[in-house]
Amino acid sequence: MSELSIIKGRPAIESTISDQAFARIAKIALREAGIVLAPSKISMVKSRLTRRLRALGMSSFDSYLDIVEAGTDQSEMGNFVSALTTNVSHFFRENHHFDFLAKVILPSLQQKLANGGKVRLWSAGCSNGQEPYSIAMTLLNADPSLARKNLKILATDIDPEVLTLAKSAQYKGSLTTGLTDEIIAKHFRKSEQDGEVVLTVNSDVQDMISFRQLNLHAEWPMKGRFDAIFCRNVVIYFDEETQVRLYRRYAQALEEGGWLMLGHSERINDSVTSLFKNAGVTTYQTVRTETPSSPVEGRNSKGSN
Repeated sequence: MSELSIIKGRPAIESTISDQAFARIAKIALREAGIVLAPSKISMVKSRLTRRLRALGMSSFDSYLDIVEAGTDQSEMGNFVSALTTNVSHFFRENHHFDFLAKVILPSLQQKLANGGKVRLWSAGCSNGQEPYSIAMTLLNADPSLARKNLKILATDIDPEVLTLAKSAQYKGSLTTGLTDEIIAKHFRKSEQDGEVVLTVNSDVQDMISFRQLNLHAEWPMKGRFDAIFCRNVVIYFDEETQVRLYRRYAQALEEGGWLMLGHSERINDSVTSLFKNAGVTTYQTVRTETPSSPVEGRNSKGSN
């Protein structure tokens, strides 16, 4: 036991993860969240799960995994997935998608609303909330009247911690990256907290968005279809089989001619190219829909939409 552990009264945490323990971690991550963990990620995994062991006062990774797999503490599975999920985001990230939304997609959405229809957009894997807020601000910048129209944005993530931050609509420090002075003046309120500037998203932007916890690999409670889905820098963590299944489900969840936006390093798999046509940089449009395939084995989402 280290001197620091003795002083703090905590057990010394294992310095390494065994191959057997890592295999268990990888299996759970794939089953519960579709995350593929290569052996090269063992250092990252150790660093992130060590925080959970420390929080629980545990010293053994195997003992911790026993708790996770037993399911006696349902919240710990969420903490496990949260620890392994990368939540890197900023406002107007990959800005070409927001330009495309305003210039290409919006006119058809406005026409749909004018004809008495409703518009539904989905930010799948919304992380800290910058993406759905960026979508809402983009739309309001182009057409302020949309705040009073039948247009809603669903924002989902598997991680309850990032959803708490997103729902707070408060950002400071590095989380405000991507914002300009003009955007801040138009869509945020400034305050000060412990000597640091805090930006709070204005209520008209917040009112356009509903945040929900959702595991993309479980059942989806949403019944209606979406006009556009943003799922950016999410599928890169999944294996090919999981990606294909997810793309097929997205095709079914989108309106005919609906739009799908992916991250800068993501592409539609060859086996589903019949469902989408390339419409721009990592931007795709459905050409037909089909019956959704079954979700990947995993727990149902705690939230509903």
